[in-house]
Amino acid sequence: MRRRLRPRSFGQRRTVVPDNGRVTSAADLAALAALLADETRAGICLALLDGRAWTASELAAHAGVAPSTATGHLHRLVEGGLLVQRRQGRHRYVRLADPSVAQLLEDLSARFEPGPVRTGGLRAATASAALRRGRTCYDPLAGRLGVAVTEAMAGRGLLDCGGGFALTPAGRSWLIDLIGWDPAQPRPGRRPLVRGCLDWTERREHLGGLVGAKLCELFLGNGWVVRIGSGRAVRLTATGTAALRDRLGITLD
Repeated sequence: MRRRLRPRSFGQRRTVVPDNGRVTSAADLAALAALLADETRAGICLALLDGRAWTASELAAHAGVAPSTATGHLHRLVEGGLLVQRRQGRHRYVRLADPSVAQLLEDLSARFEPGPVRTGGLRAATASAALRRGRTCYDPLAGRLGVAVTEAMAGRGLLDCGGGFALTPAGRSWLIDLIGWDPAQPRPGRRPLVRGCLDWTERREHLGGLVGAKLCELFLGNGWVVRIGSGRAVRLTATGTAALRDRLGITLD
């Protein structure tokens, strides 16, 4: 008999993928695969990689399905532990359960070669190109922008990427100066400080973990990047271009 999971609110934090990256049984793996095997549910999960909460009607419009159809898919995703929900007034908001779900989705996407845009013509091709230039991967930066920041940090000795990601003492000092945040201070939760996340468009790793999230928050808060529309894509601003050049020696076309 298949185990039934209780729908969760934003306050509940059950991790779908354990910290060691392993599922607990073949049944759990099969259940997870079944959730993502539907194209509409997969598309909903990918949309939520922007790290924001969406309403059911917004996700229905994004997926191109009827609201009742989207509601059924969202119910399954919440029960399966990939999403969490919260009601506010007349609306129900959903988002990814936690960063481990975003990591799972990005890792799965990286298993496949990016192909040509199948439908939608010029508009879809433009949106796809914007995602490849820069986007959010839940809360870190990804795409060409995210990879460029990661590699520049490694080149300046702020990150040690040999055999895994580690923040160096120079990296700690750099973050204190840049953000006013000391990564060595005690922090709640078990989220890793830094981790490599294989970027599905660049096929190289971008910086994930808490440091990646803090940098993305800084970029958005300072206006170094701005969101393009309601999706995950972000655009580097003139202020951001100057900041990257001055802080990390990065020049992006």
